[in-house]
Amino acid sequence: MHQTPIYYYSSASGLVRTFAERLARPVYNLAEREHRLSEVDGAWVLLTPSYKTGNVDNDTIPEAIRRFLRSPHNRRHLVGIMGSGNRNFGAYYQRAAHEIAAASGRPVLFEFELSGESWDVTECRRIMAELDEALAARGPVAV
Repeated sequence: MHQTPIYYYSSASGLVRTFAERLARPVYNLAEREHRLSEVDGAWVLLTPSYKTGNVDNDTIPEAIRRFLRSPHNRRHLVGIMGSGNRNFGAYYQRAAHEIAAASGRPVLFEFELSGESWDVTECRRIMAELDEALAARGPVAV
């Protein structure tokens, strides 16, 4: 069965990358220029960290994700969002995932803290497998 790819952004800390790579499916780091400038070839899921900038007027969504989502093609094929956050950030915890979900009308599929725990990986794999099945059942979608 086709596995829905995950496009993610990971900073130098590598926390999000660590989680994404543990999902055992195609993953693409938007910190890498070649991926950030690409266009998807079907349904995909976004995995984004949220940051506390210390400035309430400053964006919590990483710029690399903003650039990738500027493509109408990429936005059209987005089927869901996952978020990584740090509970120490209070109101900023998972803010990027929820802002993107609200703007795109797509659901937040999963949330975890930092690089996630083993049970987070297991649950996320289950959710993604269910998504793969649902997308396969609906067949090709005209866009």
